[in-house]
Amino acid sequence: MSAFYFGKGTVMQKLIHEFKYKANKELGEFLGTIMGELLLQTDRFKNIDAVIPLPLFAAKEYKRGFNQATILCNGISKAMNIPVIKNNVTRKRFTETQTKKHRTERWENVSGSFEIINPDLLTGKHILLVDDVITTGATLEACGTEILKMKETKLSIATLAFASK
Repeated sequence: MSAFYFGKGTVMQKLIHEFKYKANKELGEFLGTIMGELLLQTDRFKNIDAVIPLPLFAAKEYKRGFNQATILCNGISKAMNIPVIKNNVTRKRFTETQTKKHRTERWENVSGSFEIINPDLLTGKHILLVDDVITTGATLEACGTEILKMKETKLSIATLAFASK
């Protein structure tokens, strides 16, 4: 599920840039709360056990000062009353930004980039994987593939916005 459309010059682009690049975490958590409220309106997301932010590479998160997906997850968690599992799914290697890559390059760039630290936290659970913007889905698929390796784990994905490429 994507809550909104991300296009150049749109209000959503301005909001995401304010949140992500100007560190307006309150705005990000508010947007996450809206996402959570929207997710509750469909039966597909009613049995989520935990929410997981799409991880950033540690150095990138350190440089930015936060992971935007974690901030969104905090809002979703409040709205849906479910826990956020942080730091269990990690990005084990640096990947170049996806913004200037075409579809095939995006898949190659993120393949094998994620790992699960404690599989028991995910085994048998319905996990909601969250990111801010989805374009091709390459990063979410690479991460989701690792999550789905856990026994009897179900995966759903939610993003704040989708962008066409």
